[in-house]
Amino acid sequence: MAAALELGALHGISGTTMDEVAERAGVAKGSVYYNFSSKDKLFEELLTAGVSSLALTLRSARESATGFGAIEAMVTDMLTLIAENRPLAKLMAAEIFRTDRVWQNTVSTLRREAVSEIGAALLPLVPADTSEGSRLLMAGGIFGATLMGGLEWLLFSPNTPADDVSAAILFTFSGKLVSGT
Repeated sequence: MAAALELGALHGISGTTMDEVAERAGVAKGSVYYNFSSKDKLFEELLTAGVSSLALTLRSARESATGFGAIEAMVTDMLTLIAENRPLAKLMAAEIFRTDRVWQNTVSTLRREAVSEIGAALLPLVPADTSEGSRLLMAGGIFGATLMGGLEWLLFSPNTPADDVSAAILFTFSGKLVSGT
């Protein structure tokens, strides 16, 4: 799975072959197929494990604080997870919104679970009449901004301290942005 992750992050899933995975892993191609019946199954398991880990991280962060502090903890912990798992974060960013993959239903269910954790943290922060759909869209925005902001950080500003990255992402949700008028 580590070999598939490295290659998938480097070439994308479509650009990765089972032959390359076997070669990178130092095993026979048959060994790869023994464990995974297809490339789709291999990457489905890889993405499932990653998104499950993310959901657990977000749940733990949400439970560790209240109010906007829970959102802060979730953004910070998600950035830490991204920094510790760069290839997986890159692969997830490329694949999580694709709708033409055989694993899309599995990953979508897990993504919903992760985004729902953020949505649960938003519940006491938004007006009582906010629909669940709107709240989940807000949660998806936080999820997407943190995932893409984390990749932006790691790829283009790797010397920026993690606390500064977290603060910058959180600032966009603080309501303190002004139009200049």
